[in-house]
Amino acid sequence: MGYHIINLVHIISKQAEGRIKSDLSSYSCPCNRDVEEFLKTKAYYFACTGLSQTHLVYTSYATELVLCGYYTLSTKWIKIKRNAMPNRRMATRFNNCGKYDEALDEYTLTAPLIGQLGKNYLNGYDKLITGDELLAMALRSVRTAQYIIGGGKFVYLECEDIPQLKKFYTRNGFWEFNRRRLDRDETGINGIYLVQMIRYFNADEFPPDA
Repeated sequence: MGYHIINLVHIISKQAEGRIKSDLSSYSCPCNRDVEEFLKTKAYYFACTGLSQTHLVYTSYATELVLCGYYTLSTKWIKIKRNAMPNRRMATRFNNCGKYDEALDEYTLTAPLIGQLGKNYLNGYDKLITGDELLAMALRSVRTAQYIIGGGKFVYLECEDIPQLKKFYTRNGFWEFNRRRLDRDETGINGIYLVQMIRYFNADEFPPDA
């Protein structure tokens, strides 16, 4: 099954704001209201201002293209304590990519953030793509950007403290390094904090398209 990934900013350059928001308003993700509300209310503004870029994933269904999922990418600064490293080899990689503060015993580095990731549950469209496939698309986009502009070999994300969700990301190469308390404007999220997880790209992972 083929997928078509379209950056929302490309649609913005061709369609009126009202039409775009109307099209996105049908997106449904009942298992994560924050993911749903971001696409409906924030993605357009964030794309216009460059705060983040949202990538819409379409596939063919009943002779038409339908939105089956999306992911949003941006860049953030993160801090990681040295004792959060899973092993010495990873600490060496942070030495190469980040800045170490001996007084605080922590690393600071900039890394791409997968800010949102979700399938579209409208009309069962979520069954047209797996979570692993959607995450792989996001990781490939991150890796392509790193090939073009640099930026190290790490990517990170934040997720709710749900065992099944953390297991999903762990299976895809991420590991937990911290927990961040929710900001006041972060709504639709269960709990009072988000789990921060990070991943390192090996040299042969997600090579750029020829």
